[in-house]
Amino acid sequence: MLQAFRRRRRNREIVARLYDGVVDHARQPRFFVEGGLPDTVMGRFDALAIGVFLFLHRCRADPQLAALSQDLVDRFMTDMDHTMREMGIGYMAVPKRMRKLAGLFYQRVNAFRAPLEGEDAAALRSAVRDQKLGGEAPLDDAAIAFWSTYMLDEAKRNATLDTETILAGHWHSGRTG
Repeated sequence: MLQAFRRRRRNREIVARLYDGVVDHARQPRFFVEGGLPDTVMGRFDALAIGVFLFLHRCRADPQLAALSQDLVDRFMTDMDHTMREMGIGYMAVPKRMRKLAGLFYQRVNAFRAPLEGEDAAALRSAVRDQKLGGEAPLDDAAIAFWSTYMLDEAKRNATLDTETILAGHWHSGRTG
């Protein structure tokens, strides 16, 4: 029983490190400058959602990482819930907003998955345009090109990370992509 407790604790620590790496990576100024995301709650959400999506994309290629990827998505959703509460969104409104954010996240996952798997830059640009990242004004063509190029390049870099490194809780340490 004690060993099971230690294993769960270790897994939580690994997921926390991985999630912290995704969050740190998503805070890069270039996502808001070159990528055109507004520095708002929705802009930050989209930068983080793309980071989580790219993590899931890497994990999808390796069955050993399936449980870990689900744990990271759970951590992402928990973080979004806590963030809304810290922002002062009323207790009764949080579940409704969480459903909306979760829906946006999975909508983006579904839109980006096939073009990224097919390494189809034109289809990915179209998906980025259709998703209206940042929730405000549509991104301009340069920002759309930035995001499609970034996702394709980042997916290729992530593919070079070995499974053991990820299982040890290392993601984006020191990389600015």
